[in-house]
Amino acid sequence: MENQKLPNATISMVLAILSFIGCCCTNGIGGLVLSGVALFLVKKDEKTYAENPELYSNFQQVKTAKIIAIIGLVLSALIVLVLIYLLATGQYDEMTQQYMNMLEDMQQQQQNQ
Repeated sequence: MENQKLPNATISMVLAILSFIGCCCTNGIGGLVLSGVALFLVKKDEKTYAENPELYSNFQQVKTAKIIAIIGLVLSALIVLVLIYLLATGQYDEMTQQYMNMLEDMQQQQQNQ
């Protein structure tokens, strides 16, 4: 009998990788969602593999996707915690104001050249 591929292995790998992008571009929220979905799909594939291990050939890909998703989940959680801290202490508004001042300074320098 020919070995089959687990049904969610590829999509869970893609979602796990995208969770890194999501944690950086969406203040951690996107990374939490994407890595959570990836871990859910990995869990389904692990159950499928446990039922009949000799039937499937790409379980290593599922384990890799799980590791990447866990790393993305941890990074996203850390970013969300830092964001919550910054919002709670009021430092987020200060950082935003400093960033806006830097942008205005850069625009003035470009106009002067």
